[in-house]
Amino acid sequence: MAEETKVYRLTEQGKKELEAQYNHLVNVERPANLVAIDSAKSQGDLSENADYSAAREDQVRIESEIKRLDNILRHCVIISSKDDGIVGLGKKVNVIINGMSKEYYLVSTIEVDPKDGKISDESPLGANLIGHKVGDTVKFKTESGKEVVVEILEIQTA
Repeated sequence: MAEETKVYRLTEQGKKELEAQYNHLVNVERPANLVAIDSAKSQGDLSENADYSAAREDQVRIESEIKRLDNILRHCVIISSKDDGIVGLGKKVNVIINGMSKEYYLVSTIEVDPKDGKISDESPLGANLIGHKVGDTVKFKTESGKEVVVEILEIQTA
């Protein structure tokens, strides 16, 4: 039986960021790690060589991340956001939440970065905003039972 391949939804910007991470790992971190392994090997006995152990652990991390990013990039589809006035993936949404104006960018779970205002379409807020338009008031409860009221002020295609 053939294994199903997961498709990863990304914004154009998200794909570029993942490509940059991939290229950095392949062209900078991997070669530097190989130098570190060779340097540690030259110190002699590998069984008690902390530098060698650390370099090998780093190698496992680097190769694992390269493989993960390669898989995502080979099986991704770019989210195209239409200027249709409806909240969806790849759109910036200005809202009033808890009395404060905030801007969020709805992205896939791979691209989430709360410090940058990037929230997932699968997060409680993101999932509840999807499909709404400017002027809508969205009410939902968090997992802890707290009621959240969000007013949509503006929707932009990113």
